[in-house]
Amino acid sequence: SDENKTCNRVELKTFSFLDSQEPNNKRVRSLAKVSSLVNLISPSKNGAVRRFGQTIQSVSLRGDKSPGMSLKASSKATGPTPTKRRNSTLWSETLDVHQKSTFSTKEIKRQEAIYELYRGEQDLIEDLQLARKAYHDPMLKLSIMTEEELTHIFGDLDAYIPLHEDLLVKLTEGTCPDGTVAQIGQIVTDWLPGLNAYKNYCSNQFAAKALLDQKKQDKRVQDFLQRCLESPFSRKLDLWSFLDIPRSRLVKYPLLLREILRHTPPDHPDVFSLEKAIAIIQEILSEINVRKGESECKYYIDKLEYLDEKQRDPLIDSCKTLLCHGELRNKSGSRLHVFLFSKLLVLTRQVTRNDRSCFQVYRQPIPVRDLALEDLQDGEIRMGGSFRGAFTTGEKAKNVFRVSSVNPAHGQSHTLHVNDVYHKQQWLNCLRTALAQHQGAPPVPQGEAIRSKRRSSTFSNAETDENCAPVSGPKLRPQTLSKTRLDQKLQGSLKGK
Repeated sequence: SDENKTCNRVELKTFSFLDSQEPNNKRVRSLAKVSSLVNLISPSKNGAVRRFGQTIQSVSLRGDKSPGMSLKASSKATGPTPTKRRNSTLWSETLDVHQKSTFSTKEIKRQEAIYELYRGEQDLIEDLQLARKAYHDPMLKLSIMTEEELTHIFGDLDAYIPLHEDLLVKLTEGTCPDGTVAQIGQIVTDWLPGLNAYKNYCSNQFAAKALLDQKKQDKRVQDFLQRCLESPFSRKLDLWSFLDIPRSRLVKYPLLLREILRHTPPDHPDVFSLEKAIAIIQEILSEINVRKGESECKYYIDKLEYLDEKQRDPLIDSCKTLLCHGELRNKSGSRLHVFLFSKLLVLTRQVTRNDRSCFQVYRQPIPVRDLALEDLQDGEIRMGGSFRGAFTTGEKAKNVFRVSSVNPAHGQSHTLHVNDVYHKQQWLNCLRTALAQHQGAPPVPQGEAIRSKRRSSTFSNAETDENCAPVSGPKLRPQTLSKTRLDQKLQGSLKGK
């Protein structure tokens, strides 16, 4: 009826008015309250947000009152944003059933290995681009770090992207219409020398990681990295995982090339080229390891602090290799950070000077040429020190060894305690290797190690303070010595009879 139509029109007008007047409950955040560009980052839809085969534990920030972290009581709690994952498509999955049946099983495995190399280059390029766009550029724009600090941490990542894009182009050009790569050996052989560009990047990694760890103490840096870690583009990887991806990729090249070679027929023309490529990448990795080791050695030498300039041994400047280092305890229970360089053993205490961590040299460094090593049996000595041991009975120690100087001018002997038997064995191996390299002899065999254990028992009871000069073992009395010689003569005369 006309009356009903009029009522309906009135109701529609009323509803439309109410809709226009209804307050909007959606939360709108002003740009002024955004404390980090990460709050503006939306889940990307490109390939750079796919999965990488690692998981890093996230660190939660307690008591964070920043606007980006707080939620109103009236708003509904939302679940965590799912982590973006990378596609793991196999080469065979790109073929139809009829096309797949035309290849042998061995050829399919060969093409799968080649395709894995190709996909790995794609993923690496995406990660390098992501490290630049999601981490480097925002931190520079927000002045979270200086440009000099970012350059030191990130290196020249942009320079490596064209290098890997070049390999992708060459592999694409070498792909046949059926999707196979007939010959890859020569392509890789010609391309591999370009990886020498990573020498500086890898040798600088140790110092870069140390600077990043130091900058993480800054609340702004900590907040930014935490927000990135919680964002889907990070795939639950922290910043250092992205920066370390190029190094881990370098290590994979020999494995990938060997896998391709394993599925290549012996009469295939790729065999010789692949073997040559493996030799090239192994040589590059060896040079990178040497450069990285020298960089780490120099880093720790620069952090040594001397209480007296007499402690600065001239040999320290000629050390190029750090064989091992770590925290050990001496006989009195004090923590020492011990460094075994190629030519010196240096005992230090880790201290902080002007917000800078350094290692204060504890005693005069012992040259490896003057070093004596004793492997002590479990329970052979008691830990606790001379002063403490006067009032309490020290506990019998396990996983202990002793280093001392045979040079009377040094007059040092240090009994060192390791946490477990595995790390003790690692220390003993490194020390024996250093001694063997200096003497030009093979490492001490196990039989000699056992004899050194027995010899060490002679000194264990006599030594009361590890900081004192090594005390010689108790000498045999003349009567005992003469009796021993008499017994030998009697035994000889009996044998003669």
